[in-house]
Amino acid sequence: MEIRKEKKNSALSLAIEGRIDTTTAPQLEAELKADLDGVTELRLDFGQVEYISSAGLRVLLSAQKLMNRQGKMVLTHVSESVMEIFEVTGFSDILTIE
Repeated sequence: MEIRKEKKNSALSLAIEGRIDTTTAPQLEAELKADLDGVTELRLDFGQVEYISSAGLRVLLSAQKLMNRQGKMVLTHVSESVMEIFEVTGFSDILTIE
């Protein structure tokens, strides 16, 4: 998994590429925790995400809970296969997906 970050004022964008699974989810979690202080808008570009496991979903859920307190979180460019996982797990009701 590869993560590209861009921070402008209180907005943070992450472009994620590859698989978010038990091996890579801790990396995503660490990247988010390192940069979320003072962030009011978090954008996650899922255009290159091939798959997300329950470990990845847990990271998204904790990021969503934090961002509910300090701003908003948006996922963009979600592929059909990842969207299907969000729908089956109910995450499509929890997350803001554009």
